[in-house]
Amino acid sequence: MSPNKNSTRSTRSGINAKRVTQSTIADYDRLARQFWEGTRDHDVSQNYAALLDAINADPPYFILDIGCGPGRDLHYFRSLGHDAIGLEGAQEFVSMARDFSGCEVLHQDFLAMELPAQKFDGIFANAALFHVPSAELPRVLQELHVALKGQGVLFSSNPRGNNEEGLYGNRYNCFHDLDAWRAFVSQAGFIELHHYYRPKGQPREKQPWVATVWRKI
Repeated sequence: MSPNKNSTRSTRSGINAKRVTQSTIADYDRLARQFWEGTRDHDVSQNYAALLDAINADPPYFILDIGCGPGRDLHYFRSLGHDAIGLEGAQEFVSMARDFSGCEVLHQDFLAMELPAQKFDGIFANAALFHVPSAELPRVLQELHVALKGQGVLFSSNPRGNNEEGLYGNRYNCFHDLDAWRAFVSQAGFIELHHYYRPKGQPREKQPWVATVWRKI
């Protein structure tokens, strides 16, 4: 999804995290087919490689794709022989992802996850965690930390900004800068492996996304 920073946004103070999360999910449900048509052919091979190359385990890997959407990335991981599970809050996406990927997909939102402990070799969070209000982010990242095996890997790609957050249209978005994002993830018990900006090969001002790769300490 391309971030829209031109919409009217709410202030951080006094937000109701559950309400804005429900609004975000409802918007994705409403536009599910349109979203799928607009993203199914996106080239995210650089992001796949960033996650898979960092995992220190024998394949097949156990991979959790959070905010899996219609299942494009689940389908890819399964095609390589990995055991991939999706997590998605929008019911329309859950049904689409199950049909397209053939993988198990958990119908859960980020604020109410129920994940097994030390289950996954890698967690793939592509254009997902920027929907988590910053006040809830430390708890969410800690839950992902617990779900990873020792030395497990977290991949995240988010639209970058100057730490603005609020309702943009019907979706709650957070546009962290790299330093702020590093602080959140480091405090949750991860060590950074590397980062890069996307799309690849463009000047920095035309790279609105920053991808980071982390290992569980």
